[in-house]
Amino acid sequence: MVIAVDFDGTIVEHKYPAIGQEIPFAIDTLIRLQREERHQLILWTVREGELLDEAVDFCRKRGLEFYAANKNFPEEEAGTTGCRKVNAELYIDDRNLGGLPDWGIIYKLIRNRHDTFSSFEDIVNSAHSKRKKNFFLRLGESIEKRK
Repeated sequence: MVIAVDFDGTIVEHKYPAIGQEIPFAIDTLIRLQREERHQLILWTVREGELLDEAVDFCRKRGLEFYAANKNFPEEEAGTTGCRKVNAELYIDDRNLGGLPDWGIIYKLIRNRHDTFSSFEDIVNSAHSKRKKNFFLRLGESIEKRK
């Protein structure tokens, strides 16, 4: 499977344009998905130029080598497709509805082909069970209480 992965807020804490601290298990999980599960990883980020090179180098120094960065193929020139969204079957990004699940949950979802959870609600509940609930979950609970 081709998986597009965001950098800031997903692999590292969001400190753009600086590089934040690595999010626990992010790189280890991506390496495992790449080497053991044979998924093709594309770095998909707002970073360009020197900032993109810094992100690629950050990952490379930790053993993670992406198939491509902000493009579908390594030989493709950046920006020639006319669209910044790369062609992937799955996108891992901290801006998902419900936020970024724990990297262990992300791995289980990909490894088990989404069979681990029966619904999107299960994913969101699992991702936020140890953290403060996000706005949408609090809103839903508030509405339920009023009924």
